[in-house]
Amino acid sequence: MYSQKESLLILNQITPRGEEMKEQIFPKNGPKPVGPYSPAIKANGFIFVSGQGPVVMETGEHLAGTIEEKVHRVMGNLQVVLEAAGSSMDKIVKTTIYVTDLGNFKRVNEAYGHYFPDIPPARTTIQAAALPTGIEVEIDAIAIE
Repeated sequence: MYSQKESLLILNQITPRGEEMKEQIFPKNGPKPVGPYSPAIKANGFIFVSGQGPVVMETGEHLAGTIEEKVHRVMGNLQVVLEAAGSSMDKIVKTTIYVTDLGNFKRVNEAYGHYFPDIPPARTTIQAAALPTGIEVEIDAIAIE
């Protein structure tokens, strides 16, 4: 029915008022949402990826380790969702990083920077008092198809 990658499950396609379609992206083997939201939405040539945490996809558990290891896991989860949507890390145009301790800013930057050696996306970094399920870092992204 769809010419999507096998790892992709499209749950809904919505055509509001006959405009461009909006697709829900839900990777079969990707991180599972902890609430009523989509892992990503594809609309009008963009992919909007919900915040990803340092969750081990195989177990659903939080990754234990350093903040750098957690950032690498988050970026890996973003990559899985983007690939399921037909995009990639090099097509990210904007990210938002949420951390519970801005004292980790330099360490987060170093780990994050490995993923964008050429042209890094626009970015905002915010310290949050707390993040869902007790995680220390969460990153969302907007990418092009």
